[in-house]
Amino acid sequence: MTDPDIVVLRQKIHGLSAEAYAETLREHLPEYEVALAKTPAEEREYLRTARVATGFSLSPDELDAAPNLELFACVYAGTGHLDLDAFEEHGVAVTNASGVHGPNIAEYTLGAILSFARGFDTAWRRKERTEWRSYQATELQGSTVTVVGLGAIGEAVVDRLEPFGVETAGVRYSPEKGGPTDEVYGFDEIHEALADSDYVVVAAPLTDTTEKLVDAEAFRTLPPHAVLVNVGRGPIVDTDALVSTLQTNGLRGAALDVTDPEPLPQEHPLWSFDNVLITPHNAGHTPKYWERRADIVARNLERAEETGEFENLENQA
Repeated sequence: MTDPDIVVLRQKIHGLSAEAYAETLREHLPEYEVALAKTPAEEREYLRTARVATGFSLSPDELDAAPNLELFACVYAGTGHLDLDAFEEHGVAVTNASGVHGPNIAEYTLGAILSFARGFDTAWRRKERTEWRSYQATELQGSTVTVVGLGAIGEAVVDRLEPFGVETAGVRYSPEKGGPTDEVYGFDEIHEALADSDYVVVAAPLTDTTEKLVDAEAFRTLPPHAVLVNVGRGPIVDTDALVSTLQTNGLRGAALDVTDPEPLPQEHPLWSFDNVLITPHNAGHTPKYWERRADIVARNLERAEETGEFENLENQA
């Protein structure tokens, strides 16, 4: 194959090979020629004629060598690592993978919340000591869960919380858009949401507005029985303030799939807390990643043929 329509660049994610991604794209788009680039030389060759490329990134030099490229389908939900101006200058649209992580990260979040509600962390520790001893638990029903960020992940979390009989509050950049939660607040109103929260789920992207949004003042507002779950980005939470709050019993606990810094150094104090669950940015792991990503690419190519518009668009090419 020398002139493919779509080139899958060298990549692997969550232990999944790019070969599986290419095969999934072929199944979704049988009318298109899909090539898998296995070497830098093959990437250069395929980019020379391809209309669509999909992978982690493309440099300005690679864009110069891709005169026919119309769309770069980034396999990440975030595109802050890309030079979007360069793509715009070359007339190449950029889309992200927003929506791919909704079900899996929402399941992680629900699992973390239920673990704290039912005391599974205590159960694991006592099981390791072969200690048969009762412990107290709580109910999720009747709790108030605040979700910071109402994008695809935040909405998926709220959707899965609905059968549990909880009150929900959402915090988002544009509260006038509303949302699936019982109440919706702007980022500048976050303390109103935090004040009555039993659980706080951070599912927002990292921006100038959200960096250290959950700071010492936010922890001071949160009730001491509250639990923090961060599946967004580490720097949204002020790590020093979190450690200080935990040291003074100002928080029931935290589940952190992302940290600041990341990876979390072995000597970091967060490792020492029994009431802190830490996972290595693993909440997004799913065997269905490529299938969901291919769905987005397929829909975008269909939309491009019909309307010339894309979903998950990051720039104005």
